[in-house]
Amino acid sequence: MAVGREEEWVPRTRLGRMVAEGKISSIEEIFLEGFKIREPEIVDVLLPELQEEVVNISLVQKQTDAGEKSRFKAIVAIGNKDGYVGLGSGKASQVRAAIDKAAIDARLNITPVRRGCGSWECGCGRPHSLPFRVVGHCGGVEVHLIPGPRGLGLVASEVAKILLSLAGVKDCWTRSYGSTKTVPSFAYAVFDALKQTYRLVTPEDWGR
Repeated sequence: MAVGREEEWVPRTRLGRMVAEGKISSIEEIFLEGFKIREPEIVDVLLPELQEEVVNISLVQKQTDAGEKSRFKAIVAIGNKDGYVGLGSGKASQVRAAIDKAAIDARLNITPVRRGCGSWECGCGRPHSLPFRVVGHCGGVEVHLIPGPRGLGLVASEVAKILLSLAGVKDCWTRSYGSTKTVPSFAYAVFDALKQTYRLVTPEDWGR
């Protein structure tokens, strides 16, 4: 279990109870059935090999009647490096608490990522890259993820590399436009692009 949730889990939702009772044994079933994840422990149980990476920490200041109030905002990415990735944010007066909140939010936002070999230069058929080009948006940022041939690696910024690596994408080109120096917006644009791989329907899907 993740930091801050070491006590015994008592499910509060129907989906949580189904997972705890073993009626749902894989996270794939949750997405196939269209369930909404409302408890972070569900992800911890079904993806025990989950990894966490802190993407960004910033200081947020707010003016109140009592004066200026400062809080930390954390952006955390999670993934199993095998087709699942999540991104979340959290605010708190202490850095550790902000990271814990962001990690919980990332679990609630976890999404499957469809991988494949969509590069015309490769054609190996292995799930080392993306099956097709996808575009993600957040605020004034636009990110394009382009399939790459085996051995290329991740041609991307450090933030994009974190998300792509946690999703299990090994070879990929990226192009970005807009306010890319705004780390939260850029991170969520990359995350949005990865989500598109699951949302888009391919000819193979019609045969299922």
